[in-house]
Amino acid sequence: MNRTLLIVKPDGVERGLTGEILRRLERKGLRLVAADLRTITREVAVRHYAEHEGKPFFDDLVAFITRSPALVAVLEGPDDETYAVLRTLMGATDPHKAAPGTIRGDLAIEVTENLVHGSDSPESAAREIGLFFPGTP
Repeated sequence: MNRTLLIVKPDGVERGLTGEILRRLERKGLRLVAADLRTITREVAVRHYAEHEGKPFFDDLVAFITRSPALVAVLEGPDDETYAVLRTLMGATDPHKAAPGTIRGDLAIEVTENLVHGSDSPESAAREIGLFFPGTP
């Protein structure tokens, strides 16, 4: 699959970083094929983060992603590991450990508000794109 899901999380939108984030991705060669600025519903957030249900941080995670609008997007790349390209550009989940030059390394401050989400495999990409953009190939 050469498509993957990106979410510019509420903190990224609130801080006005959406354009900067998309600019970095487009400069790398990823192409925006679908995008929507929306407040993610609790129902969708629970389905999206189902793998974390029951963990101590789950409720905070759902509250964070649903607190205000996020940019949900589908990106397309030239190879079958577009998800991996996106995750490399994002940097480590913990901004303190993220390399300079990555989105999180340069722009994020806290692990709980780390600006972006990207699918972690082709299977996750297919599931997440189907969740946020039903009917998108």
